[in-house]
Amino acid sequence: MKYKLTAESKNIDGVTLFRIEALKDFGDVKAGDLGGWVESERNLTQNGTAWVYDNAQIFDNAKVYGDAKVYGNALVYGAAWVYDNGEVGGTAQVFGNAKVYGYAEIYGYAEVYDNGEVGGTAKVYGDAWVFGYAKVSGDAKVYGNAWVFGNAWVFSDAEVYGGTAKVYGNTKVYGNAEIYGYAEVYGNAEIYGYAEVSGDSESQASDEIDEAIKKHD
Repeated sequence: MKYKLTAESKNIDGVTLFRIEALKDFGDVKAGDLGGWVESERNLTQNGTAWVYDNAQIFDNAKVYGDAKVYGNALVYGAAWVYDNGEVGGTAQVFGNAKVYGYAEIYGYAEVYDNGEVGGTAKVYGDAWVFGYAKVSGDAKVYGNAWVFGNAWVFSDAEVYGGTAKVYGNTKVYGNAEIYGYAEVYGNAEIYGYAEVSGDSESQASDEIDEAIKKHD
């Protein structure tokens, strides 16, 4: 075993979480180091170098394994998985059936939820949301107040950022493409190469966006 649950506990919305303590050296963790909080050993593997740091909290059926790191005040819950070398930090939240893997990083106030996936070396940060069945991979970046949802896929070196840029439907954004400002890209659109799509005002609201807002609230 690489860690144990300590007697130090706290209650979050009726769920009891326990502080963890390392039992041996691994990765950048030393024996005796106190980590973050888990509900039970099902939340953090006893194998690999995966660790929960600081005040981060893992609960429900969420799993952190491989060489993943969860730190800061991050929350991982529901049935979410963070694995490989994935990292979740800041006050980010990963929940539902979401997955963070590869060398992906989620931080700031970002949220990845539903069946959203972030992999490769992608970064999601700021106040960005990735949800539905959306996927962000490769070296892509989603940040600011941007939303990627539905079945959208943002990959390669593409960026979605700023304003409240929204990418949804079956859209694919890749290459060095940039979607920013208040732009919306949806349907079966493909934006790629060095294309830029921006906007200074939101286009007509869609039922899909309205439903997403209601679901999140």
